[in-house]
Formats: sequence, C-alpha cells, structure tokens
Amino acid sequence: MEITWLGHSCFRIRSKEAIIVTDPLGEADGGKNRLQAEIVTVSHDHVGHNHVSAVGGDPLVISGPGEYETKQVLILGLGSFHDATLGLELGKNTIFLFEMEGMTLCHLGDIGHVPSPSLVESLGNVDILLVPVGGVTTLNGAKAAETVSLIEPKIVVPMHYYAEDFRSDLETVDKFLKEIGVAEVQPQQRLTVTRSALPQETQVLLLESRRA
Repeated sequence: MEITWLGHSCFRIRSKEAIIVTDPLGEADGGKNRLQAEIVTVSHDHVGHNHVSAVGGDPLVISGPGEYETKQVLILGLGSFHDATLGLELGKNTIFLFEMEGMTLCHLGDIGHVPSPSLVESLGNVDILLVPVGGVTTLNGAKAAETVSLIEPKIVVPMHYYAEDFRSDLETVDKFLKEIGVAEVQPQQRLTVTRSALPQETQVLLLESRRA
C-alpha cells in the first residue's frame, strides 16, 4: 500500500485493488495533473474536503455512514461529529475504514471530539490512522494524542494542520508531536507499507504535502 498526502485531509491511497482519494481539495494535486481514482470518500460537505470534480476516472463517491464494497476493497463509514457539541456547531463527520492488502486504514475525517468507547470499539484493530491534529474545527494536538492512545494503531499519520499553502489558522504539527512524546520526525514523500512490515508499537510518520 502506498499513501501520499496531497494536503489538508486529502490522501491518495494506492493498493493492488484500487486507488482511493480522501477528502479531495479543489486542486488536489497542485493543479499539475488531474487525479484519477476508483473510490473517493468525503468526510463532510465543507470546502476543502468535497471537491469530487477534481478527481477523474468516474470514481464511486462515498459521503456518509454505511458498509460498502467495490474493487475488492471493504469500506465502513461510521458517523461522528465535526465538533465537541455533537454536531450543534459544525455538523456531522464520517470516519472511513478501509480494509485492503490485509490491513485496516482509518481516515478520521474532520472529527472534532475524542471518540467514545463505543466508537473506538466499532473501529476495531486499526493498522494505519490518519488523524487531524490542527485544532480550530478538529482535534487539537492534545486531543489527537488522546485519540491515538485510545485507538492504538500501528502507524499514525497526522493531517489537517498548519501549512503555508492552506489553512494558516491551524496549529502546527509540532504541538501534536510534543503531546504524543515524539521529539523529531523527518517528513517523507510517501508511505509504502505491507502487513509484514507494520511496527510492533505505535509509530508516528510525517508526510510531505505533494501540492507543492
């Protein structure tokens, strides 16, 4: 499985079965080439997360809770909230679980609250967790670290934090790294992982935004 961060909450996930794009930006690849995918997921209908037209290939678009299966990929959408007031301020959010290549990847979308015990149980065993850490409209560094400790994934990839080219009002990723007890992480262009190569203990990885 190959995971590339395209900025904000947008990732391109390549597996043997399919290409998935999550929460597409308006110019999800920096405007160089139009993205192609078989599956697109949208965690919530807000600008910066719902530009489905930026993705070509006539993909299956999934934008809410439910169970789905296409291209031999199992997808589970779980309802959650975009804020800590059960959606009263910013509405609902969908968490997506993807099962492929013998691994489970979880994209938390723009979740704005620490998941309840019942929601954590519904997530099951997560191998790779894509978690928002920038605060404002999502989890901040402290709450993201608490969420990671509850889910206990093998690999954590932060998203939705301060970047010079997008959403400069968000917290930097450094606050999350400090909260989770990681001194320094060298960003990498992409994450390539197999089930046999998953770490035994939770590991935090930073990806470079490929919008540039």
